[in-house]
Amino acid sequence: MFETVTLITGGTGFVGQKLVQNLDHSGIGIRLISRTAHSHYESVVCDLKDSHVPESAMLGVDTVFHLAGFAHDLRDANQVSQLYRTVNVDATVRLAELSVHYGVKRFIFVSSVKAGGSAITGRCMTEEDQGEPEGIYGKTKREAEIKLLEISRHSSMHVSIVRPSLVYGPGVKGNLRMMLSGIEKGWFPPLPEVGNRRSLIHVDDLVQALLLTAADDRANGEIFIATDGVPHSSREIYVAMCHILEKSVPRWSIPKFLFERVFLLSPRFRYKVEKLFGDEFYSSKKLEALGYRAERGLKDWGSF
Repeated sequence: MFETVTLITGGTGFVGQKLVQNLDHSGIGIRLISRTAHSHYESVVCDLKDSHVPESAMLGVDTVFHLAGFAHDLRDANQVSQLYRTVNVDATVRLAELSVHYGVKRFIFVSSVKAGGSAITGRCMTEEDQGEPEGIYGKTKREAEIKLLEISRHSSMHVSIVRPSLVYGPGVKGNLRMMLSGIEKGWFPPLPEVGNRRSLIHVDDLVQALLLTAADDRANGEIFIATDGVPHSSREIYVAMCHILEKSVPRWSIPKFLFERVFLLSPRFRYKVEKLFGDEFYSSKKLEALGYRAERGLKDWGSF
């Protein structure tokens, strides 16, 4: 029986599974909040979108890693805006307040670079570059950040916020997974080299960043951007994916202007083209000041 417990939300997700594995190897007591019971770890069955976290989940908890959130949804954002707010803001605040009530020492929140606003072309963005959050996802993450920092100021609980850039690694989900699948099946077109810069972070490095911000008192009440420190163009990411899939890299590519012409009529797809070829370049220098060093790059992606 463990004297103290680490509580993890989102522990069955892409990043959460890696965090759980790391903590398990360290011999730390683990409790998950999940929509279904876990076969190996102690779990509290709870759906954050429609129920309160049972107070029993907090007994003996020393540290909370809050990774659960609502992000990828193919429906129009306006149709699910309340769901974004319920999960990303309301559930986060309730969990933090409950953590304070039960004497939790550390609360680590996984946010997003989108909470800091849209990236500016040609500029390496830092935590100081706070603009209008990007989309309903970014807005709700930012709202949660503000409320958590307020809780931090009015309590003795250590609160740290980590904004990951695009996360990659074995078992990746979301847009990168779709791109990998498209390349594997042959329908994703070869991307041209346009010289854009995109920041990424390997899932294992992100886990180390989370553990670091939990352990270092200097991280209390702070926001940290997490990247692997080496920006890549969309073409470089495409080539890396071909290598992962052991597929030859086509010598030809689709010119950018053809992407723009094909998707010009749809604002939704035009936005995706802009994201695909635009800059999303971020700095991790603030995190590095705590001793963080990324140990992996695109060549270390791992299996599909």
